[in-house]
Amino acid sequence: MARRRWQDLTPRQQTAVLTLGSVQLSLAATAWTDLARRPASAVAGPKAVWALVIAVNGVGPLAYFRWGRRPPAEVDPARPRPPPRSPAGSRGRDSPWVRTRPR
Repeated sequence: MARRRWQDLTPRQQTAVLTLGSVQLSLAATAWTDLARRPASAVAGPKAVWALVIAVNGVGPLAYFRWGRRPPAEVDPARPRPPPRSPAGSRGRDSPWVRTRPR
């Protein structure tokens, strides 16, 4: 099979290659940024290994986001978790964002 050049691809194939390539780069950049900012105790395994895993096209960043990060509860169980947020639009009467009518 002969190698195909960029010019041999149809415009639709070129668009698909560029789209998938930018998704891959975005996922990898996001994963590497998260890995760099996350403390070692919040990473499941050595950070250097995860940095190499992220470099694997397509699968690496997804594997890091799925298995490489520890949930906040596992990192520091003594740290209290914030209360759950109320659904949008259901702000209580004491909220500063709720307008009250003058009585």
